[in-house]
Amino acid sequence: MRPVVIAIDGPAGAGKSTIAKALARDLGIAYLDTGAMYRGVTFAVLRKGLSATDVDAVGRVAQAVEFAQTTDALYVDDVDATAAIRSPEVDAAVSHIAANSVVRDEMRLRQRQWIADHNGGVVEGRDIGSVVFPDATLKVYLVATPLVRAERRVAQHGGDVAEIARAIAERDERD
Repeated sequence: MRPVVIAIDGPAGAGKSTIAKALARDLGIAYLDTGAMYRGVTFAVLRKGLSATDVDAVGRVAQAVEFAQTTDALYVDDVDATAAIRSPEVDAAVSHIAANSVVRDEMRLRQRQWIADHNGGVVEGRDIGSVVFPDATLKVYLVATPLVRAERRVAQHGGDVAEIARAIAERDERD
């Protein structure tokens, strides 16, 4: 029997993580935040003092980096990066990292291996249902306006709604 894969996709701040964690908990199955993986690569790249736009160096980091991920934590090369991957520095660089084809190929392989190792699960992130798991058992695409997404972010982390909505719209354009 093939593993159950529930793919939850959508733009940043739409609520993917909130929904995915709750669903995995309620179903008693594993949860994977693929966005945290890209953020983890970004953390490793910045920690090494590399430029996010150095395609070759970033690709090498992605292929070598080690992750240990739980529902609420991410360790990158044995360093707790849980808070750091949500920093403004990582926010500013992660789109460049995620656009790197070597990084995308490596993360896709790791995500598929994770599903095999866990015999399925709830997986959330961009392109999960269309590229990574096109044959997922269930695909969900969450949407919300940049303003609603900004309000969610401000409620979680503080900040200025208008400024965050502008940054979200810019990220959507890049992504």
